[in-house]
Amino acid sequence: MDEREEQVSETHLSSQGLVEKQAANKGKVEFLSLKFRGMDSIISVLESSHLGANKKTFLLHGPLPRMPLPVCQTNDLRKAFRFLVLYSSLIQNHGKREGQLDSNHISCIEDGAFRALRDLEILTLNNNNITLIPLSSFNHMPKLRTLRLHSNNLHCDCHLSWLSDWLRQRRGLAPFTQCMAPAHMRGLNVPDVQRKEFVCTGAAQSEPRACVPQASICPAACTCNYNIIDCRRKGLTEIPANLPEGIVEIRLEQNMIKSIPAGAFTAYKKLKRIDLSKNQISDIAEDAFSGLRSLTSLVLYGNKIAEIPKGLFDGLVSLQLLLLNANKINCLRVNIFKDLQNLNVLSLYDNKLQTISKGLFIPLRAIKTLHLAQNPFMCDCHLKWLADYLFENPIETSGARCSLPRRLANKRISQIKGKKFRCTGSEDYRSRLSGDCFQDLVCPERCRCEGTVVDCSNLKLTKIPPHLPEHTTDLRLNDNEISILEASGVFKKLPNLRKINLSNNKLRDIREGAFDGAAGVLELLLTGNKLQSVNGRLFKGLSGLKTLMLRSNQISCVDNTTFTGMSSVRLLSLYDNRISTIAPGAFNTLHSLSTINLLSNPYVCDCHLAWLGLWLKKTRVVSGNPRCQKPAFLKEIPIQDVAMPDFTCDGVEENVCLPPTPRCPDSCTCSDTVVRCSNRGLRSLPKGIPKDTTELYLEGNFLTSVPKELANLKQLSLLDLSNNSINVLAPLTFNNTTQLATLILSYNHIRCVPVHAFDGLRSLRLLTLHGNDLSTLPEGAFSHLTSLSHLALGANPLHCDCELRWLSQWVKAGYKEPGIARCTGPPDMADRLLLTTPLSRFQCKGPADLNLMSKCAPCLAVPCQNNGTCVSDVTGSYHCTCPFGYKGRNCEIHINACISQPCSNGGTCHVTPGQDGQYRIAKCRPVAPLLLSSIHFSSSTPSLFLPEEREHATAGSRACHYNRMPPCHLPWSEYCWHSVCGWVCGLAVVQARHSGRFSL
Repeated sequence: MDEREEQVSETHLSSQGLVEKQAANKGKVEFLSLKFRGMDSIISVLESSHLGANKKTFLLHGPLPRMPLPVCQTNDLRKAFRFLVLYSSLIQNHGKREGQLDSNHISCIEDGAFRALRDLEILTLNNNNITLIPLSSFNHMPKLRTLRLHSNNLHCDCHLSWLSDWLRQRRGLAPFTQCMAPAHMRGLNVPDVQRKEFVCTGAAQSEPRACVPQASICPAACTCNYNIIDCRRKGLTEIPANLPEGIVEIRLEQNMIKSIPAGAFTAYKKLKRIDLSKNQISDIAEDAFSGLRSLTSLVLYGNKIAEIPKGLFDGLVSLQLLLLNANKINCLRVNIFKDLQNLNVLSLYDNKLQTISKGLFIPLRAIKTLHLAQNPFMCDCHLKWLADYLFENPIETSGARCSLPRRLANKRISQIKGKKFRCTGSEDYRSRLSGDCFQDLVCPERCRCEGTVVDCSNLKLTKIPPHLPEHTTDLRLNDNEISILEASGVFKKLPNLRKINLSNNKLRDIREGAFDGAAGVLELLLTGNKLQSVNGRLFKGLSGLKTLMLRSNQISCVDNTTFTGMSSVRLLSLYDNRISTIAPGAFNTLHSLSTINLLSNPYVCDCHLAWLGLWLKKTRVVSGNPRCQKPAFLKEIPIQDVAMPDFTCDGVEENVCLPPTPRCPDSCTCSDTVVRCSNRGLRSLPKGIPKDTTELYLEGNFLTSVPKELANLKQLSLLDLSNNSINVLAPLTFNNTTQLATLILSYNHIRCVPVHAFDGLRSLRLLTLHGNDLSTLPEGAFSHLTSLSHLALGANPLHCDCELRWLSQWVKAGYKEPGIARCTGPPDMADRLLLTTPLSRFQCKGPADLNLMSKCAPCLAVPCQNNGTCVSDVTGSYHCTCPFGYKGRNCEIHINACISQPCSNGGTCHVTPGQDGQYRIAKCRPVAPLLLSSIHFSSSTPSLFLPEEREHATAGSRACHYNRMPPCHLPWSEYCWHSVCGWVCGLAVVQARHSGRFSL
């Protein structure tokens, strides 16, 4: 960075007349304050073009007259500010719709900062340091449809409870907005936290803190003397912030720091020495050391750095010592050292370098010592320059040697003659692109790699291998079993790719974004698949495509969106599909088209296809002369030869190109592919939810189980079922929703999770089970969640005995549970954190708790009454098989004996008092007399009678002989008669055994 770039105030501000002369004359801008120290600010406009290059430390306080939204609408403001407080006077509404303030160091937002932005639709505040958002900050933006707040430091106390309610009413507006403090709420999604959980203690109960500048202090764990910060061996995991401005040296060696964020040291302009050795650094932002023109020593050895970002050392004009040894660096970009003219010592010892691009060390005019040993150098033709350089400049003192090829192995590079450095076959491409950090990854398993061709054909693959060599130019995936082309981002890692062959697979769907990063691909072969429809969105990313082969698919329609955005395509084949019609203007976006194969399709030459005949006559595009198949009188006639009057419609044609009418259930609202059915009192999934739904919100209803119909929504990426009445999850519930990335099941009554409940959710990143009734989880319940990054288990009555030890071990290994979930039992484990409690404390003592076991095995609690039989299933549900006379879920209800209407012939039934299962007859209607001839009655014959009359029926034991029955009305009688058997009342048949036939 030269002096002209330093003079920010003069070149970028005063020249535009934006700052008073006396402010501009202050020279180099390191800290710009527009409020404090009595400085009068009369800036009227800050143009975005003047902020993009000036990545200094800005503290923007009022009273700025205005800062127009065009500044916020471009990428220039991203990462522009290292420290920023948003005040209400900072931004003025200019009717713009987009405000992008992400990836800065914004720490505070003043109340009313966005009050004037009524037309704003998109606001990005993610990746900042925001801890507090004032009440009603977003209430003045009625058109807001996209808000990003994730990756901040939100303090979820009582002052932020409003945000939870606000986001809960607007599910999906600001996804992944999470609490970072207090500790027990860290990692929770803000809308999932109930208002009662936002509490303040002590001084925090007063008015919310105002936006004030952060003071520079010495970190508590460190010592600070004479502008030297000593933080050695303090267990730090990140670089301390808000250090004193005047520091000249900072020692951070032997800590556990994993990354160096953007602008980590930019504010400390006087720094001369930084020591970050022996940490775990693997990620460094490209501007981590930006602006450190006084830095003389940078020590980074003993870390896990694999790649040096482009521009990392730009502007370090005073650097004399750079130690990068003992890392995993595998490539160095050709201009990485371009500003290090004063460097004396450079150590690259013990890394993974195979080659070094020609001229890498030329800018190092003052270099005295260079260490390159213990690197696996490939001494081919591309490394000859290094041997010449070291021969002329004997500064390499560590004894760098070749590893490959075998003929030069273990020979000192500086002593090998130039003619020995040769390129043969595959060695060439490995090092040719080293200056751009070209990577040669291992050939995918079972595939065949030769040069830049990766052949993975005929291997029965169901998806594209995730790791492919970056040098790949020709990717052959033909003759496999790929059915869905996922948007996995695999092509973003293949900058040299020119040809993709996916022919003869089972492709039926291409996800939008599948070809992101494939701008260099020239040829795409999709022949012999099962594609039924295509549109330009599916091919987004293929901006340089020249050849598109869609032969032998099942495409039925070509409309004017099919080839949108494919202006570079020259050769297009639609041969052998099911195309019956082509919409007017379908080829208008194919500006470069020279050849199109339309043959072998069942074209219906009606009025809808008349335009094509004219187009084929006028165009210079080679088409193959397609022919009509319908109507019959035009069959096999070339479309361009059909007379215009013959392209007729009779009114009954079905236009297969008409898009299906979008549907939305009456009880829901739909926007694009987002369906909201929240708080509608639903007890089942509404019918008619579009199959292409990607986000479905069902929170606040009365669902008792996860609807099985969700299996039809195969593109679902977010599902919110919170605040329902779900108590169990069935195995394989989500097996077909493989695209699901966010699953919210918080605040239900889930008491049991079967081991296979989440099978199939390999894309799931966030799972929240917060606020349920879970006491235990079976081992392996999350084994299929290979992409899971966050698990919410808080507010569950976890019983932390030996059965739950596996879960504690699992969360410790991956830190997917942020330290919220606490144990409620056994007593000695109460209130202990699942994440931090030692595994040895998870013990089983005494008999098992039946109440806990019955959550997943309810029959253990013997819920069935009155001798009912309990049968449970794998979901944790049960049902009772009840004995005769009882009903109900638990056989607790006596059946009314009269409910089945046992009385015939007009009889009236009444339940016996106190005995629901018995009945008595109150009144019977007379019927015709029963005439019996030659029937013998004796005491040995069986009896048929009413239940309550049994005692009467057995009273007579003597034989009776009648040729004809007395005048009595049977089987129910209001009369009585006398016989030798005595008085008998209301008998059905008295001890009857017949010797003949009954007759009436």
